[in-house]
Amino acid sequence: MKHLVVIPLLILMVAQGFAQDSNARLDSLMSSIYPGDKPGAAIAIVENGKVIFKKGYGLADLTSKTIITPSTNFNIGSMTKQFTAYCILKLMSEKKLSLNEKLSNFFPRFIPKAASGVTIRNLLTHSSGIVDYYDYVDAKRYREFSDKDILPVLRSVDSVFFPSGTRFRYSNTGYCLLSLIVTKVSGEPFPEFVRDNIFKPLRMKKSNVIHPGFKISNRAFGYEFENDSFKISDARQSLFFSTEGDGGIYTSINDYVKWIMAIQSGEVLDPHLIKEAQSPEFVIDSSKDVSYGFGWFIGGSGDNELIYHPGSNGGFRSIVLMKPSRKYAVVIFSNRSGIDLEDLVRQVDRIYHIDDKTYVKTASITS
Repeated sequence: MKHLVVIPLLILMVAQGFAQDSNARLDSLMSSIYPGDKPGAAIAIVENGKVIFKKGYGLADLTSKTIITPSTNFNIGSMTKQFTAYCILKLMSEKKLSLNEKLSNFFPRFIPKAASGVTIRNLLTHSSGIVDYYDYVDAKRYREFSDKDILPVLRSVDSVFFPSGTRFRYSNTGYCLLSLIVTKVSGEPFPEFVRDNIFKPLRMKKSNVIHPGFKISNRAFGYEFENDSFKISDARQSLFFSTEGDGGIYTSINDYVKWIMAIQSGEVLDPHLIKEAQSPEFVIDSSKDVSYGFGWFIGGSGDNELIYHPGSNGGFRSIVLMKPSRKYAVVIFSNRSGIDLEDLVRQVDRIYHIDDKTYVKTASITS
């Protein structure tokens, strides 16, 4: 009987030893990439419902020399899209809209004829064909550009890249339009709807969406690495930094991990909506077995399935990767350019013995 007790204890001790070794290797890797006197990053590893590693590296602000910690708030760029998509799906679950509704039902006076066949589903899956708004903006007219400014710009552009539903083309325009639909249908400004339906239930108390008068505490500033030096590249430096539905969320590793936990556990949030968002909806490249769901890239299937999304805005870079069969997730927020986070995530996967052969770099399928 004693032998039966000893064996599980030995297995547990070996597992803990492997975890400690992996964490030490990750710490060494991150320290080498993000030195303490430069803009840096925060990272977390989640496995089996537990945070097994969480740490910050480098500086949040080169002027004040504030260090990055897991509570530092970063702009997460296009990782915002997973939150925007969930808001739309929640409204769908409440029967306030249908994914097959036409965009013209919501904006009949503003959407040109060329885009009249576009549906909410097309916007969610980047298959709308709608043009990129930033190609048509008169920069002299705006001090900063928000989602509501997109409609007047699109009104004069009666062309699309392709007929809706026929191809995949990554579209920030589409997700800005989705945030406007959330506001129109719910009667709440998009930042408030996100706060009330995601941040508050998950107790993501320090997270926020960019909006007029926006302030956030304990924040990182973004920096571009150019010519061997760092140049600030934040909201004041970019006209398009302040759009909401495509990339407007600020959050910390501490807060974002709560979102990951809710996704993995099926608690707090509606698990059916999470499953729908993370299921293949539009095939991007069948030869690479990569699709897009609603706010998520999906590579492979079954035990090899990976769910992931990067983000980029000004000097900020971010990425999350999940392997559901292992209940594993890695998330990295960075306030500098010049580091390929998609390559870095794969290095992290190797440290934790995660098979990620179905991962497809997004640059190869979105450009």
